[in-house]
Amino acid sequence: MKATIIGAGNLGGAIARGLAKGTFLKAEEITCVDPNPSALERLASLGLPFNTTRDLKKSLVGADIIILAVKEQAVPSVLEDARGAIDPRRQLLFSTVAGLSIDALEEMTARVCGDDTRPVLFRVMPNIAVSVGESMTFISSLNANADQTKLAERIFGEMGRTMVIPERLMPAAMAVASCGLAYAMRYVRAAMNGAVEAGFSAAEAHDVVLQTVKGAVDLLARGEHPEAEIDRVTSPGGYTIRGLNAMEEKGFSSAVVAGIRESYKNSR
Repeated sequence: MKATIIGAGNLGGAIARGLAKGTFLKAEEITCVDPNPSALERLASLGLPFNTTRDLKKSLVGADIIILAVKEQAVPSVLEDARGAIDPRRQLLFSTVAGLSIDALEEMTARVCGDDTRPVLFRVMPNIAVSVGESMTFISSLNANADQTKLAERIFGEMGRTMVIPERLMPAAMAVASCGLAYAMRYVRAAMNGAVEAGFSAAEAHDVVLQTVKGAVDLLARGEHPEAEIDRVTSPGGYTIRGLNAMEEKGFSSAVVAGIRESYKNSR
């Protein structure tokens, strides 16, 4: 199995690193193509034997899967440049392009591969935690059979959790999991600032907050509802309930919901 990743920027590079850490593909079976030499140099600096090139058509030779990780506005020109090099009867095409629907991708692919083709397409929405094997990746498909969908889950499942969803849920998925990664990090930063104000050093605050968040995630991973776990650590008149109430007075929960709503509204 060989993979070509078109686009070696933040997400494309993260996917390459994530795949190389798994067992499904080795680094030498991954080709990364990008017109920007500095993007390829950053990958090369990792010391992994990726194949890197600026030649798009050359990168597609022998590829079993193609992962499109470029900006939305670049997709038409990329597909046009790949004309004659994509074989939809043999190759699976994955798109991580946030604003590009799978129907629109099919139309673009048909222009360069022929209107009579029925390419197997996947719209895949990971977040940048793919690089550490902890992404929440959403998958929707067009013209894919059950085995091909399982293959998609296996590929991206090595980089975290996957969920197959109808494409209509992709905007919500991006708002909650892709944008949500930044929301979680913003909480961590705020908690670190609070810890420093309370007397910890910056380094100590970093370690304390990260371990605390990890503990919360591991507790909730058992299947409990957050409120059930919150009830376990709050006591009448105690420090925790006072802190929670102060956060709610400042609009903590409503601010989180508003942020997700705004991201969702603008991702459709």
